[in-house]
Amino acid sequence: MANPVLLRAAVVLFCAGFAFLLGLIFIRLLRKSIDNEADISSAAPALEAFPTHVYNTVIQQLKQQKHELQVQSKAEQNRARAVETLSQAVLSNLSSGVLVFGMNGLVKTSNPAAREILGFASATGMSAEDIFRGALVSNAATAGVFPDETITEIRLADELDVVLHEGGDRREVEAEYETPAGDKRFISVTVSPVPAADGNLLGVACLINDLSELEHIRRQQAQRGEISAEMALRLRTSLTTISRYAQELAEAGDPAQARQLAADIAHEAADLDGSVGGFLTEKRSVRGVAAGAGSVD
Repeated sequence: MANPVLLRAAVVLFCAGFAFLLGLIFIRLLRKSIDNEADISSAAPALEAFPTHVYNTVIQQLKQQKHELQVQSKAEQNRARAVETLSQAVLSNLSSGVLVFGMNGLVKTSNPAAREILGFASATGMSAEDIFRGALVSNAATAGVFPDETITEIRLADELDVVLHEGGDRREVEAEYETPAGDKRFISVTVSPVPAADGNLLGVACLINDLSELEHIRRQQAQRGEISAEMALRLRTSLTTISRYAQELAEAGDPAQARQLAADIAHEAADLDGSVGGFLTEKRSVRGVAAGAGSVD
């Protein structure tokens, strides 16, 4: 190391080795850069060579799908309008009244027959309490079920509330109803739940029929039944009286007494004939009125 010539030679050798190492590293980096550029240049022509008609095909397919969706949507809308139109036509031409209550208890839909029977110009937005106004369910509908029990008064609006808020089943009741104008009617009401496709309740539908004429005939028949029972009792009494007069007439030895008994028999027979004849005439006239009402319905 004390010899300057050897020291200088060692320094030159070290510098030469370091320069050689740097050259190798530079050459390697340069080769790697060239390889990357070659890969990029080879990929670029591949992308440029991608067919243009493929893009056009994809775009056309997307446009076709969009058109098909629009046509399908329009067809669904047309079907929905057709169903709604048919439903409105059916409701408008029904002779029975229809009220549809939503979950809030207010009328969503009503047909002309319901408005005519109930006496309202419009029922939309009204509650069952506002419409039926304390109308009571007729005991005649439940008298056969509980003949020996006292029937509690049930409001018609409560029947609807049971189905709407308590999950009750379909209910059929009859009630005496008075319109806002004061006309009294006898109506039958069928309350049915309206379920959705998933089973949830959408509301309640009420089918209403005016049975006023039928109830009038029913009461006439009940009255005629009572009259018939009275007439049967009277007929039996008259026949018993005539039989007694006839027996006395057969045993009578006095001509005057016989004439009196014969007159009594004739009088009793005439009275009986008048009663029975009047009853039969009234029965035929009432039957004709009932037949006329049935033909009108």
